[in-house]
Amino acid sequence: MFVRSVLSSYYRLLTGALLALAVIALAGCSEIAAEKAAPGRPVLVATVHYEASSPERSFVGTIRPRIETDMGFRVPGKIAKRLVEVGQTVEIGQPLATLDEVDLKLQAEQAEAEFRAATGVLGQAAASEQRAKDLRAKGWTTDAQMDTARAAADEARARLNRAERSVELTKNSLSYANLVADTRGVVTATLVEPGQVVASGQTAIRVARFAEKEAVVAIPETLVGRAKDGVATVTLWSEPDKKYAAKLREVAPSADPATRTYLAKFSLPDAGDSVSLGMTATLTLADRVTERVAKLPLSALYSQGGDPSLYVVDASGDIALKPVSVKSYETNCVVISGGVDEGAKVVTLGVQKLDSAQKVRVVSSLSF
Repeated sequence: MFVRSVLSSYYRLLTGALLALAVIALAGCSEIAAEKAAPGRPVLVATVHYEASSPERSFVGTIRPRIETDMGFRVPGKIAKRLVEVGQTVEIGQPLATLDEVDLKLQAEQAEAEFRAATGVLGQAAASEQRAKDLRAKGWTTDAQMDTARAAADEARARLNRAERSVELTKNSLSYANLVADTRGVVTATLVEPGQVVASGQTAIRVARFAEKEAVVAIPETLVGRAKDGVATVTLWSEPDKKYAAKLREVAPSADPATRTYLAKFSLPDAGDSVSLGMTATLTLADRVTERVAKLPLSALYSQGGDPSLYVVDASGDIALKPVSVKSYETNCVVISGGVDEGAKVVTLGVQKLDSAQKVRVVSSLSF
């Protein structure tokens, strides 16, 4: 009886111990499974993007011709025909307008008549001079008569020379009755009408040359130096994806009294026929040589008695602490000049509680 009770107690103790061991084993497995299933620490990250330390500045301008010529007749007269309209493209030698040629033709005929008369007078004077020379050689005339004949012949030659020049001038004047384009361009203004009497040199047709175009913008006085030394590019509103190289050609010597800006003209050597006059353009100015920096939130910076550093997150969730070069501090951000690569993702919050050995999980990405 005693043996039976002892064995019963032994079995109860053994069963309890086995149950306790089973509970402990199950608890350990649960903790291991929980540790394996636990996700990495959630973090906010920002993407590193380097850009010029001096930001680009843009200005709105217009496309204009570098040379716009006011063309007029070189002789006075009455307009007979106007052959072009505003906006019309003209080629070299194309007629633009003509004058009434009646008076010019009469002047040409008068010059021809004077030329023929001078030719006859010269022939007579030359014959008289030759006879005087022959008589003087034989002693039948005096030196005074010889000098008179020579002077008359010289005067006749000068008269003929003057008549020849007069004929050339009247021919030129007759050719000036046709106003022609001296370059390829577009008509921007017509200031005369048929029947109108114009003076010599009065503006009749205004032509903008296609040879070179430029962008005209107003530059504030703080950026005049950058306009002279920096790099300029132009984009058109009609072609926002295409850039044209621009070069400063002229800056106004004084500021506009109303806007206090300086009118600047940038030549566009690569602009073709697709760049029309009057188009709206955007001129961008950038420094020729500038340091590239990245801005990040101040909370991303980690520093505990050492160099400033950032926690960089890779695609697998591992983090690494990398020292960076700080250029400056601003109100809400830090400006770095190097230490991390372009496009790297850095932790922006809670960096003091991170450990390089732990995994993280990106829950949001900030653009800064």
